[in-house]
Amino acid sequence: MPQVAKYDTTGNQVGDIELDDRVFNQKINEDAVHQVVNAQLASIRQGTASTKTRGEVNGGGRKPWRQKGTGRARHGSIRSPLWVGGGIIFGPKPRSYQQKINKKVKKLALRSILTDKLNHENILVVDDIQFEQPKTKQVVELLARLKLEGKKVIIVIPEKDANLYLSARNIPGVKTLLVEALNAYDLLNNDCIVMTEGAVAKVEGVLAK
Repeated sequence: MPQVAKYDTTGNQVGDIELDDRVFNQKINEDAVHQVVNAQLASIRQGTASTKTRGEVNGGGRKPWRQKGTGRARHGSIRSPLWVGGGIIFGPKPRSYQQKINKKVKKLALRSILTDKLNHENILVVDDIQFEQPKTKQVVELLARLKLEGKKVIIVIPEKDANLYLSARNIPGVKTLLVEALNAYDLLNNDCIVMTEGAVAKVEGVLAK
């Protein structure tokens, strides 16, 4: 089983923690990661762009001039796509960009990313993070002790913690996530993942199945 150092909130190493092979020591499947990230980014697209076809713009009920004898090109409607103010050919219409991804593929992608992060020593485990009150300075000091100042960091916690969330939300590049909210894009889009010991156990419980 792979091991990773465990720290306390003062930044001191207090031991090692063994990680489940089924989550943190898997063959990296780049195709699954690519598929899941693409689907996640596509799902946040609004899909509200819309244009009008020649059948939806106003006017154009009468032929602008007679067919022959004027010396001009023949036209049947001023709302033809050839005219300024006319309809749009094959323009965008409201649509959904949602892509269906199987749960097994999502889990495979998460396991692949966590394995890669661990292989590159970009996962830190903290025994617990508890603040008595919301205070940004506390999180800044914690990251400094862990030598993560100025880096993009994901803090993964097992349960809702309003004090930690409020303390970290104003720090650029720092994001707090519940285990249930883990996703491929956020796990990739950071320099380091900080997980509490409880979060590690919960992640293993979800992804090892």
